[in-house]
Amino acid sequence: MDRADVGVLVQLAADGDAAAWKQLVDGLGPLVWSVARSHGLSDADAHEVYQTAWFRFAQHLGRIREPEKTGSWLASTARHECLKLLRASKRWTPTDDPQLLDRPSEERTPEESVLDSEEAAAQTERVRRLWQEFEELGERCRQLLRVLISSPPPSYQEVSAALGIAVGSIGPMRQRCLRRLRARLEARGTTT
Repeated sequence: MDRADVGVLVQLAADGDAAAWKQLVDGLGPLVWSVARSHGLSDADAHEVYQTAWFRFAQHLGRIREPEKTGSWLASTARHECLKLLRASKRWTPTDDPQLLDRPSEERTPEESVLDSEEAAAQTERVRRLWQEFEELGERCRQLLRVLISSPPPSYQEVSAALGIAVGSIGPMRQRCLRRLRARLEARGTTT
């Protein structure tokens, strides 16, 4: 459906036009279904999400500020309802099914939590040392590496213009700088 058509249909539906409402449901219903099905829901849960999304739309019909964006509104509402349903399904449900009772727990044991926190602390220390050694590199290397790790990464032409380095020199200079950084880290016994 064309956005402009959707905007007109929403206005008509808000004014009580049942035919406009039917056209909206027929035209945007597949979108709502695709969002519900993309979350891997059961048929019953997908039906619930579908109905809830349209119910919420009906509740807000007269207050929608950008009616031409109704498709996005419905998709977001359906996605929100899917996530809400998925979170609710993860709650504990009492059972006497031995197959469910024998499954390994998905929760972390205290030992695993300690190991994870120790690994996180070690990783934090490695990153701290990396930046400490990075700061000890020459100014030219620090400038080049900072520019190259920016997001989104700049083209070599942009790097050349910003730093005054010939395009053909950027790659070799980058390699030399990284080798220096690696040598500094290895000299300190730090691996990344």
